[in-house]
Amino acid sequence: MFIGQYRHSLDSKNRLIIPAKFRDGVGSEFIVTKWLDGCLTIYAQDKFEEMIAKLQRIPATKSEARQMLRNVTSYATECSLDSQGRIQLPQFLIGAVKIQKACVIVGVADHVEIWPEETWDSYDEEASASFESVAETLTEYLQ
Repeated sequence: MFIGQYRHSLDSKNRLIIPAKFRDGVGSEFIVTKWLDGCLTIYAQDKFEEMIAKLQRIPATKSEARQMLRNVTSYATECSLDSQGRIQLPQFLIGAVKIQKACVIVGVADHVEIWPEETWDSYDEEASASFESVAETLTEYLQ
């Protein structure tokens, strides 16, 4: 399970350190793609394939299903860690979520997210302010 948050910056070659605690869980090759709320996501290859299979079960006649599948797959790229535990992010992914340099790498149970630092800080402040009311609305799903 991926948990915690870590702050790192892109280097001049668009490489980003993946925290050591996340490296085993993502495997030697994994998928990075544009994700929800203005971040990128890292899925282990098998978990990505499971998610795509679930999306493909939604009827293709639903425009939202087509849109979600296109967004997730068209931005997806296969990545691997270098000997120093870094990945090289392609420019199209950096541009998709507007990463300047500073990033926050967040563990989210079954996947890892990469956030531009400013976007994460803003999101986290807003989410923290509504944490208790959100928890109340989700109580029924926790039973």
